[in-house]
Formats: sequence, structure tokens, C-alpha cells
Amino acid sequence: MIDFTHTDLRVAGKRVFRIGLAANYGIEEAAIRGAFERGVNYVFVTSRGKLAAPLRDALAKDRDKLVVAAGPTVGFFGGSVRRSAERLLAKLRIDYLDIFQLMWLGVGSAWTDATQKELRHLKESGKVRALGISIHDRERAGRLAEDSILDHFMIRYNAAHPGAERDIFPHLAKRRPQVVAYTATSWRKLLARPRGWTGKVPTAGDCYRFCLSSPHVDVVLSGPASGAQLDENLAALAKGPLSAEEDAWMREFGKVVHG
Repeated sequence: MIDFTHTDLRVAGKRVFRIGLAANYGIEEAAIRGAFERGVNYVFVTSRGKLAAPLRDALAKDRDKLVVAAGPTVGFFGGSVRRSAERLLAKLRIDYLDIFQLMWLGVGSAWTDATQKELRHLKESGKVRALGISIHDRERAGRLAEDSILDHFMIRYNAAHPGAERDIFPHLAKRRPQVVAYTATSWRKLLARPRGWTGKVPTAGDCYRFCLSSPHVDVVLSGPASGAQLDENLAALAKGPLSAEEDAWMREFGKVVHG
């Protein structure tokens, strides 16, 4: 079942709050702990930030409530992919990762027989529940969405870069892999007034609502720099999906920002 604030991630077997947390932009440890207490339970793990300690504590308290997504910084060879998963399990002191993804496929990782073999083995062994990728090549992502072992796609999607609506979303129907959007604010470009624009400028919350108003997006990642920013992002969801007028405004603004 899906509503605006929560959804069931079928491949992970868990219900999640639809704003996920990435902690590599400066958010303090106390705010991360507060996010977990408020129900944020989709976590994207990177090597930066102050996530490790509060996440380990939250996992030790109630592993079944949290969805942990992570992947190797570099994943060109089968052995390195397997070892990366094993290091993450040891670091977080858990038995399985909910989502294990090759990062920036085609740039930081490779889609080869060897990497696919290790991904399959990790899933079959129970160390990983869902297999995913992050990817910039939208046309390739569309092909893999239609036919591959992948359960999960982390893609760029925002009002300035809505190309996934053409290149990826139409290819999801056959298998319905889950979709996590990132760069909702287009690296904050959607939060600044462009030259010549006289209308309203979106907030970060508007940008997250844009992503989550798509029926194809399960979760949107937020990378707040502070607890205050996180509070603003979470509060925005109370407004619900964008209205038709808000959607048209966001898309027009996005076109101007994109240039």
C-alpha cells in the first residue's frame, strides 16, 4: 500500500517513510538520532558524515524497522563487490543489507558477468535482500528496468531534470522495480531565483513533493546539512502531493533553471 508519506518496499519487505536520509552533507549526529525517532527509516550509507554510530545503535535496537541501502565506492570486479558487501555488514554489525547497489554504473562500477554473479550470490546467500544500481545513463536504466536481475534504481529526478519520465518510468511496468530519486533540488539550483524570474521560488520541501508526486517514485533522498533543514523537509510532506497548478509552476521553473 502506498500513500504520500509511506510506502511498502516490496523487495525489502518493509514499510518506509518516503523521505530517505543521506548524512554526508553535514547533519549532526543528534539530528540523525532524532530523525530515526521521528520515523525516518530509509538510510543511504556513504563513507562521509556522522551516520555510523547512530545507525548502528538504531539497528541494534530494531533492525526490522530500518531499510539500509549501500554499495561499493568502486565496483568493477566481482571480488571487490563481494568484499565491499562483507565490509559493510561488519561495519554496521548486521546480518544483511536491505539494498546493495552498484554505484554510478558505467562510471564507478561495471555490469559484467562477474559482478552480476556476485550480486546474485549475495542475494541467494541472504546477505542482501535487494539488488540495485545508481545510474546517470537513463536509456540504459530503462533497458535494465525492463530486463535484469535488478530490484532497485537510484536515479536523478527533479523539476530541472525530468527526463526519467521519458526514458525510465515507461519501462517499469513489466517488473516494477523500486525507484529512489536523488538530487531533488538539483544541487540547490532549484532553490535560487534565476535571472529574469519574477514568480515564486521553490523551497526544498516543494522539490521533494515534486518527486514524491510521481507514482513511479517510491522514496526521495534528502541530504540535509542540519537538523533544521531536515525539519523543514519533513514538515513539507504534510502538504501532500502537488496540485496541478503547483506541478505546472515547478516544471516551468525547472525549465528556466535548466536553461
